[in-house]
Amino acid sequence: MEQVMRNFFLFMGKNKLATKMAKKYGMRFGAGRFVAGASLEASLNAIKELNKKGLCVTIDHLGEFVDDANEAQEMADHCIKAIESIAKEGLDSQLSLKLTSMGLDIDEKLALDNMRQIMEAADKNDVFVTIDMEDFERCQKTIDIFKELKKDYENIGTVIQAYLYRTSDDIEDLNQYSPNLRLVKGAYKESPKVAFPEKKDVDENFKKIIKMHLLNGNYTAVATHDDNIIEYTKKLVEEHNIPREQFEFQMLYGIRVERQEELLKEGYKMRVYVPYGKDWYGYFMRRLAERPANVAFVLKGILKG
Repeated sequence: MEQVMRNFFLFMGKNKLATKMAKKYGMRFGAGRFVAGASLEASLNAIKELNKKGLCVTIDHLGEFVDDANEAQEMADHCIKAIESIAKEGLDSQLSLKLTSMGLDIDEKLALDNMRQIMEAADKNDVFVTIDMEDFERCQKTIDIFKELKKDYENIGTVIQAYLYRTSDDIEDLNQYSPNLRLVKGAYKESPKVAFPEKKDVDENFKKIIKMHLLNGNYTAVATHDDNIIEYTKKLVEEHNIPREQFEFQMLYGIRVERQEELLKEGYKMRVYVPYGKDWYGYFMRRLAERPANVAFVLKGILKG
């Protein structure tokens, strides 16, 4: 049943009519638990509250699959404004973004040019930027653009997904760049031709790439809500005397808040991924697909309506 629900939410996340309706009616159906709000100002307020608790943040202005060059430029301009606001407010926050929001599906050069504008602002304001990974179709393009930007900018990272067969090869290939990587299980529906269909295999591969990347001496963000993966990482770094300055845990805004604070109290760096913006629907559906238990919370919110 859990797999059926996962497939349903992933399907709905790509439904254009549902996306249109979601934008029209806002976050009244429970998305407010996972999304900081519709505006940059709302996200800045969320960062301040999390920073007060000692939590680090990365913010993401939601938006993907942009098919208009002007809209892509608007997304880039918004990212630049977010970077400048983070620096001006002195907040402990990074920026995350998707290349499809920068125009990747229109033209790779357009996406690269928009990214260079963002990275110039990030470099000037000392803000780290992570390129989020999307589905398999866009994986190699994302890595190629990351490599190109890494030649000129140190404060940039990307994301590697454990459920893809290619992942360990990507870790080895990227090692020459001494990359700062966020390692995740993966949240898109992929063919068994390119991704592990069984959760147990994804989990084992996740552990494998965490170990590879840490032992390569590179900064590692372990993005997970899975206690087994968290405990594995704790034991691994202790066994190999890996300093806590070389890694951090990351979790999503609104999910396992108490666990986030527990890890912080244990002395681990804990970063919260804070999404915001009007284009929240696809992100929200993937969160429900990842963790069907969240559905109960959403239904409760609707009934309170």
